[in-house]
Amino acid sequence: MTIALPPYVTRELVEERLPLVFPEGIPNRNWCVRQLAASTVFAMLYIGAVKDTGRYLGPIHVYRMTDEQAGMRDDKSRLQYGENVRKRNYLVPGERWYADNTREPIRDETLREGLVNIGAVFAREDLPTTSSNPRYALERDFAALFDPSMSGTALTTAISEFQTLHLSASTLARVALIRAGAVARETGVMVKFPNGETRRLAPGPSSVISKAVVETFAPNFLRNPAVLWLSESGNKVVSRDDSLAGAIGLEIEADKDLPDLILVDLGPTDTLIVFVEVVATDGPMSSRRQEALYRLTDVAGFDRAQVAFVTAYRDRSARGFRRTVSALAWGSFVWFASEPQNIVHLRDGRRKAPYLSECI
Repeated sequence: MTIALPPYVTRELVEERLPLVFPEGIPNRNWCVRQLAASTVFAMLYIGAVKDTGRYLGPIHVYRMTDEQAGMRDDKSRLQYGENVRKRNYLVPGERWYADNTREPIRDETLREGLVNIGAVFAREDLPTTSSNPRYALERDFAALFDPSMSGTALTTAISEFQTLHLSASTLARVALIRAGAVARETGVMVKFPNGETRRLAPGPSSVISKAVVETFAPNFLRNPAVLWLSESGNKVVSRDDSLAGAIGLEIEADKDLPDLILVDLGPTDTLIVFVEVVATDGPMSSRRQEALYRLTDVAGFDRAQVAFVTAYRDRSARGFRRTVSALAWGSFVWFASEPQNIVHLRDGRRKAPYLSECI
């Protein structure tokens, strides 16, 4: 018995919905939302290449598709195209969407590293890697997102359920951070300090990361955290706790080497000072800045094992991280807001590490 084909859908509708399913923050997002991806998903829906139907797609189904063929909506035409397009003498009316050499980006980028990797497409594992037989099919819940009769709340709910099921926790966190940044462009960013006080930061991606440092990093990695200093781009000081700084003997004056945040952990016997630089685009905790800040804590009488340096990024895929990773200082830590339970220590074998490293 032939399993029914999915409802016919246009490539334009697929192209419209893909960015909704894969918002900013998705790994290799461009490969999942560009027109070549829409063409690939359309072709799978067109020939009925959905998991458990026994029908599969190969790149040839995509690059031999034409506007004329795509306009043939009846099941017979769709099934014939899926079954016969690989035959040399099978004529497809009209001008091809893509040249034959598009098979590699379809296979390697759109499918393997894009849609398969993210859980939207199933790839057969019973075929040799050298086989030319079609091997790709849409996951059923992903295919359902392109039902043209579904819209509004029903579509939004289905997309949300798909994302929750198939996207990793770090990816969902990354998406949430980006969405928070978009909202913050209108309203600013409200930050709640460990002591319960709040401050509103100016709109921008740096403010979103600063909020994550105060509200998530600090309680995760410090025993009794407090905020000594918080500034925004342009050296605008949002908050400074001079009384607490004076109590621990640290004199803080506005300086070009001061980071965006200075945290203190009052939990351990020996107070820990944590200098945090927030990086949206540039300006990591470099060796030069590390030494400048050590001079500040040396004067205050802190052992260098009581001082930690952290560079905070949105996530590992962020452009700011890729641009600045080579400048990060040895002995410092790297934290990603999208993976808040994890931390990277660039261990310096010459120095005793602060106890923050015990959290790794």
